[in-house]
Amino acid sequence: MVATVAILSVFTLAVCFILIGAVSVELKARLGVGNAEIGALTFTFFLTCLVVQLVVGPLVDRYGHKPIAVVGFCFASLSIFLLAYAPTLALTKLATVFLGCGAICCNTVGNTLLPVVLFDGREPARASNLGNGFVGLAFVLVPLSIVTLIGLGWSYSLTLSVIAALVLGFALFALIPAYPAVATGFAFSRALGLLRRPAVLVGGLALLCYLGLEIGISTWTRTLMTDLGGGADNPAAVRHAGWVLSLFGLAMALGRFGSSAIKNLTEIGSRVVAGCTMVAMLAIGVLIKAAQPVTAAAAIIVIGLALAPIFATIVGVTFDQFEPDLYGSIFGIIFSVGLIGPAFLPRLIGTLSVGRTVQQSLPVAVGVGALLILLALIMGRIRSGHRQAA
Repeated sequence: MVATVAILSVFTLAVCFILIGAVSVELKARLGVGNAEIGALTFTFFLTCLVVQLVVGPLVDRYGHKPIAVVGFCFASLSIFLLAYAPTLALTKLATVFLGCGAICCNTVGNTLLPVVLFDGREPARASNLGNGFVGLAFVLVPLSIVTLIGLGWSYSLTLSVIAALVLGFALFALIPAYPAVATGFAFSRALGLLRRPAVLVGGLALLCYLGLEIGISTWTRTLMTDLGGGADNPAAVRHAGWVLSLFGLAMALGRFGSSAIKNLTEIGSRVVAGCTMVAMLAIGVLIKAAQPVTAAAAIIVIGLALAPIFATIVGVTFDQFEPDLYGSIFGIIFSVGLIGPAFLPRLIGTLSVGRTVQQSLPVAVGVGALLILLALIMGRIRSGHRQAA
């Protein structure tokens, strides 16, 4: 049951991460805003995540996983309900703040339990990939549910209310099991020392690039596909755009479940990150040039497959160079650094698209991919040096 709570936690984290992108078309119409305002909402959300990530770890150490899991699910449910009915941009921003609080509570619970409760705690990269396959599953189900229910005549508000009720149900389930004692969060006394370790610094910068790419693509997929399909006034284009975002999530889920079966993933992790990033960059290049929705959809699916193993592999390779009692502090550090990427890249894409298109703003994502490849190569050299020293 603890493993189930851990999986539900990362699932809910993904619901929070993809929600703004999944309802971007509806939010623009409901609030009368443009791409720049949607980008600003993602900035508010991820800036909140960054701040909360620094404080929630010690709270888990003090109070345990159960209360933080319950609080996380409740905050996420409340924020989704508020997003469903907020009539103004100001209230919508408040909802994104609550969404960030819920997301990071769930993130800390899920990603610190997964390496302990899966595979007997012996294979952190595989465990993280398997657990985070459910992140991809949420990326499938959330946009698919939204586009399907709205297509059946449900209102936007009712559709989000159902999702909020489901997450509230997760909170009730999280009350049931007894949780193991796990070193969890961000320990300030260790942070400065760990930040001086090259493996931690490079792992954080790699996550910064990766999370920027993942959230940048997932946030703007519906808008990009809607524009290519004829605009928001075309119901078919809006519906098809939601399906493409679901296919992006499905590709990520399949890629993560598949990579969790690779037993030596930690050993070859830096090469996996570099190779997958190269494939994603090529697919983004195709997406930039795509003139037809079918071509763009195929490129987005390839991007999802390519990005799938990168997050958990970066985390696993970084963990492998330290003792398990440092995992919580290390994860708090590298994820906090990583959150800088999605705080800024989606907003930058939205800002650059004003007066242009999202496609024309995507070259900045290619540049971030190139930096990630460089960091992956450095990560491999650091790990090789660590092995030789050991």
